[in-house]
Amino acid sequence: MIATTREGTRHVEVQKVYNNNVVLAVDGDREMVLTGRGLGYQARRGDVVNPALVQQVFVPDAQHDVDQLSAFLTELPPEHLALAAEILAQAQTELGTEFGQSMVIPLADHLSFAIKRVRQHIEVGYPLRAEVAHLYPNELRAARNGVALARERTGVDLPQDEAIPIALHFVNAMFATDDLSRTVRMTELFRQVFEVLDSAYGRHFDTEGINAARFITHLRYFFVRVHTGQQLVENPASFAATIRASFPEAYLCAERVKVLLELRLEQPITSDEVVYLTLHVARLASEHVG
Repeated sequence: MIATTREGTRHVEVQKVYNNNVVLAVDGDREMVLTGRGLGYQARRGDVVNPALVQQVFVPDAQHDVDQLSAFLTELPPEHLALAAEILAQAQTELGTEFGQSMVIPLADHLSFAIKRVRQHIEVGYPLRAEVAHLYPNELRAARNGVALARERTGVDLPQDEAIPIALHFVNAMFATDDLSRTVRMTELFRQVFEVLDSAYGRHFDTEGINAARFITHLRYFFVRVHTGQQLVENPASFAATIRASFPEAYLCAERVKVLLELRLEQPITSDEVVYLTLHVARLASEHVG
């Protein structure tokens, strides 16, 4: 799915009206779902779309067809879609990351539900608060700025903890998946990996240091490789033997982490992945010596 602003909608015709704010339109052979306050009001098939009313343009792709897009978009207020796009643009600048516009709908859906909960005086707790703060400090900082922007735009006093699930949405983009529950599972797995490290070395590992950040980044990309079936398999056995001999304690710890990962991910981990995991564990352990 591609989401854009109203640019490029000057000669688009209405094909179907979903509600006052969402229409299916065509530009030649290309279908798109358009959103905007009052965009569909009294509109009929064949009418030329008024670009001044268009807030966002969603183009179906292989993962999101027209029916899926329209089902989501008819449930979301246009201002929440615009707010989500603004928060993402702000976060991309802060994090130096290109998320892709496929995040607009899930983030808008979360914001819309969060705003509804506040108005209905419903409170929720987020048990991953500590993990997100330690593992994703940059994303959490950007998410907190997003919450501040949401408060400013809506006038709704969103709880500060709403930054936690928004940060997970940002992290979710690293895994190139629309399944936020998978990111939550990975976050819990990060915590379990650090518990293995603490147990193996008999001391607590601080997750806020630079080497911890590198270690977490390595794990994040490792999860992407596992998910896409592209684990590392490139080094000769002699390289692995050298690493084992050079960092025996880190290697034993990496083997323990491997057992945890295979259990949780339900996939075998290659020896090369264990080798690189050993190097990151060794670097992380050296930061805590003394």
